[in-house]
Amino acid sequence: MNRKKAVVSLGHEALGYTTSEQWNAVKRTARALADLVEADYQLTITHSNGPQVSMIHKAMTELRRVYIDYTPAPMCVCSAMSQGYVGYDIQNALRAELLGRGIVKTVSTVLTQVTVDPYDEAFYAPTKAIGRYMSAEDAEMEIKKGNYVKEKPGKGFRRVVAAPRPIDIVEIDAIRTLAEADQVVIACGGGGIPVIEQNHILKGASAVIEKDAVAGRLAESLHADELIILTGVPCVYRNFGKQDQQAIPTLTLTQARELCEEGQFEAGTMLPKIEAAITYLEENPLGKVLITSLGDVKEALKGRSGTVITA
Repeated sequence: MNRKKAVVSLGHEALGYTTSEQWNAVKRTARALADLVEADYQLTITHSNGPQVSMIHKAMTELRRVYIDYTPAPMCVCSAMSQGYVGYDIQNALRAELLGRGIVKTVSTVLTQVTVDPYDEAFYAPTKAIGRYMSAEDAEMEIKKGNYVKEKPGKGFRRVVAAPRPIDIVEIDAIRTLAEADQVVIACGGGGIPVIEQNHILKGASAVIEKDAVAGRLAESLHADELIILTGVPCVYRNFGKQDQQAIPTLTLTQARELCEEGQFEAGTMLPKIEAAITYLEENPLGKVLITSLGDVKEALKGRSGTVITA
C-alpha cells in the first residue's frame, strides 16, 4: 500500500457543542476528511470530546440526584460513552460522504484506552473543568468525596480533574491492523479513556487526556507519514490576536521549541498542538505536521494555507 499514512486530529469546531450541532458539524467534517481520502491518504482519526464528555457527566450526575438508586458514572465511563457516540456520528457521516463520491471504504471506531502515570504531577494540580456549576453546599460534598472543585465568580463551582500525559495506547495493535487493511479508523477519541495499570488490571482514572497529546503519540506509534491537526484557524500565528499578528507558513523543530519558550502559544489552544508536533517529529524525523482549519484543507494540501512543521 503506497498511500500516505496520516493521523488527523479534530477539534471542537469539527463536532459542535451539542448533539444537534454535532449532527450538522460532522457532515462538514466528513467532506474535509473525504478530500484527504481522495488525495490518497490512509486516515486514522482522533477527536476532541470536551463538551460531549461534560454533557454526559452532567446528565449522569443529575440522574443520580433524581433517582437515588442510580450510581454516578465515573469519568472513565463518561469518556467511553463520548467515544462511542462521537465515533458513531463521524463514521456514519464519513461513510455516506465517501459513498457519495463513489469510494467504498470501511470506517470503524475503536474504543481506546490510554495508560497514564498515577504519580503524574497533573493529579496534584487538576485544571480541566467538567460538569455543571454547583452551589457551595454541593461543592463541599464533592470535596468530602476527595474531588477537586474550582469557583467561577458569579456562576458557582465546577469539578476539576487532572490532565495527565499519555503513556501507552492499549489498543494500538488493533488500530494498526485496521489501518494496514486500508480502513479509516477512528481511535483515541477525547484523548482516550485514561487508565492506570495495576498488576495487569486496567483501572479507570478520574482524569481527561489532552487529545492533541494523544494525536502525537498515535502518529508516532503508527509511524505515520503526517500528523494533520485541524483546528479553528487556518494556520499558526506569531503574536496571535495582536495588531502585529503574523502567519507562520513553515517551522522547524528548533523554531517551534523557541516559540514555545517565548510564550507565543496559549496553553489551552495552540500550545498542545505544537507540543504534539514536537513529540511526533522527535520520534519520526522524516514526518511532517500540518496545522490548518477544516475549511482550508484543500488549499493547505496545495501549500496555499496552513503551517507545515518538519524536523
